[in-house]
Amino acid sequence: MKENHPVSPLTMAAIQLRSTTEPDHNLRRCEAMINRAVDAGAEFILLPENFAFLGPEEDKLALAAPLNAHPLLAPLQKLAAKHKVAIVAGGLPEAVPTDLSDDNERRTFNTSVLLGKDGQVVKSYRKIHLFDIDAPGRATHRESRSVKPGEEIVSCDCDGWRLGFSICYDLRFPELYRALADTGVEIITVPAAFTLHTGKDHWGPLLRARAIENQAYVIAAGQFGRSGDRFNSWGKSMVIDPWGTVLCTAPEDEAAIIATIDKTYLKTVRAELPALTHRCLAP
Repeated sequence: MKENHPVSPLTMAAIQLRSTTEPDHNLRRCEAMINRAVDAGAEFILLPENFAFLGPEEDKLALAAPLNAHPLLAPLQKLAAKHKVAIVAGGLPEAVPTDLSDDNERRTFNTSVLLGKDGQVVKSYRKIHLFDIDAPGRATHRESRSVKPGEEIVSCDCDGWRLGFSICYDLRFPELYRALADTGVEIITVPAAFTLHTGKDHWGPLLRARAIENQAYVIAAGQFGRSGDRFNSWGKSMVIDPWGTVLCTAPEDEAAIIATIDKTYLKTVRAELPALTHRCLAP
């Protein structure tokens, strides 16, 4: 896509939460942190995976709804329109449409949704890679029991930038991000609820790798800390530039971390080290 005029720097916020099984409480915390981000100048805001409900996977079915009438999205749509900011609702249970469901479908999609500055749904992405792990005493989870995997990579234009979508466990699959790079993405969103066990060793290195190898900004918003007796999340939400430099990292608390990104710098990195044009095995 050719740009007819320079794109202004974009101030982004990654929201870190400790969500619970109480959607009303969680949405109030989202509102408070979004307001804090807006006060700090944010024009684009990313919420973490499970921002409205962090609890047993099987309980998400009761919260699932179509995106065009989703009660967990409605408050965020009002905030986006009120503040005239773009919001990525990191991951919520989307009802599986009839034409995609099995006869006895008892699963949802785990879906990330971009809301435009008018509050309308612009784009959505259904998580492709589902987190099934069994490390006794450390991390046991089987997302595929209650979540149906998505099948499509998703990118779109947002405020003059090309935006690419992913969710949490997707981070371990570089082929997804290479496919996004082929669509020209300049910003990659990674909403997550990374476990403490895996996050302490892998979260930061994987995020930096995705930024470096695709020469793109990466914004990652996570859950943090212990929620109930089943979830202990790593946190460390961050924004990373195309060189792999961490621009900001969240503390061990709910937070709205802010970074301003610049397209001129992105173009400079890609021009001085044109690795994306040197690929020999590109499709």
